[in-house]
This record gives sequence, structure tokens and C-alpha cells, in this order.
Amino acid sequence: MSIQTFDVSKKLRVKLFADGADLSTMLRLYSNLAIRGFTTNPTLMRKAGITEYEAFALSVLEAIPDRPISFEVFADEATEMERQARRIASWGPTVYVKLPITNTKGQSMLPLAAKLSGDGIQVNVTAILTGEQIQQAVEHLAGGAPAYISIFAGRIADTGVDPIPLMQQAVELTRPHGNLELIWASPRQVLNVIEADRIGCHIITATSDVLSKLPLLGKDLAEYSLETVSMFYGDGQAAGFSL
Repeated sequence: MSIQTFDVSKKLRVKLFADGADLSTMLRLYSNLAIRGFTTNPTLMRKAGITEYEAFALSVLEAIPDRPISFEVFADEATEMERQARRIASWGPTVYVKLPITNTKGQSMLPLAAKLSGDGIQVNVTAILTGEQIQQAVEHLAGGAPAYISIFAGRIADTGVDPIPLMQQAVELTRPHGNLELIWASPRQVLNVIEADRIGCHIITATSDVLSKLPLLGKDLAEYSLETVSMFYGDGQAAGFSL
């Protein structure tokens, strides 16, 4: 995958963050200045075959020293979550500690997020899907250290609900607070990048699958139609079909 020839920064206000845990892909994306930051999570790390969490994180930070990178805790109890969070934060000034909005028991982790933020730790509150969660996250994090509020707009859309009204509400809620940035997480298509930009969202995270389609932005649709027809024809010929 390459987006080297496409200067997203000249076309969009929303900041593009790459979401993943494959080091070679992260380094390839790091060479493009349009990628302004990175996010990871335990699921992506497991998928990438990561077994040594801290060793992986430190290797990423050594290779990518100058852009924000989010690493997530993986505990479920607040005490252990706090211990992990403080250790992760100690890895460097570009680190944001990802905390889930609740633990697996549904208990809010926002008091912990507020405590860490008050101590100067940059946090990224993740897995947010409801208006109430957004409101509470803003209330807990406003005025603290720089923080991200990460709304899983793609998962909202997966349920058949249009996420845009909720994202617009979140933009308005975060607007008065200079330390807060809103993340549109789990986009499913390039159109989501345009939607995030249009409503004034600060950041959108995207996997390599979505990022690989960015060169299509602004593509002539008649030309794209002809390319599609040519693809179908070429594949039919290559398959040797006959009737």
C-alpha cells in the first residue's frame, strides 16, 4: 500500500491517524507526513502476532519518536489499570494512554481517566458509543492534560444508526475545551473521512484498508467506471470463460 503521491494534508482539515500494530506498515505510513499519529489496541496487537507488549511499544516509539501514539491498557480492575496506565505513560512524551470508557462489568473508568489527566498524563478514552458517554467524558477530562475522546462511529453505523448527528453533538461539546480532541474511530470507507472533515472532527483513525483507498479521493467517476468495466473484461478473458 502506498499513499505517497497523495497529499491529504492539502485537502483535509481532519487529522489522519493510522490504526494498526504491524510495525512494517506503521513505518511505511510514518514516511508520509499526511499521517499525523498512530493508534493501537490489544486486539490489533494480537492480530499482528505481538507477544511482548512493552518491547513492541518501545520499538515503535524508537522508530516513530515525533508523532502521538496511543497504547491501551489491558487490565479490567481500576487499580491494575492505573498501574499499567502510569507505566505506559512513562514510555515517552508522545504517548497517549488508551482507557476503555468502562471495564467489562460496565463500571465507568472516567474517574480514573480524570485522575490520570489531572496528573498530567495524556489519555485516550476509547470504545465510546453513546451520547451520555460523550457528555460524561467531556465533563471528566475538560481542563486537564491533552486528551482524546474516541467515538466508534463505524460500530454505530454497523447497527444501522447514522453516527453523524452524534458526532456533530460531540464536536459541539468538545469545542469549548482546548485540551480535548475528538476522534472518529472505526471508519468503514473513505466517505467517512470526508464526513469527519465536514463536521469539524479533529481526528479520524483508519486501518490500512481504508488508507489505501485515499488516492481515490476526487477521482473522475466516468474514468473510474471505465476502469471497472476494463477490470471485468480482463478478468473474464483471464479466466478463459466461454459460452
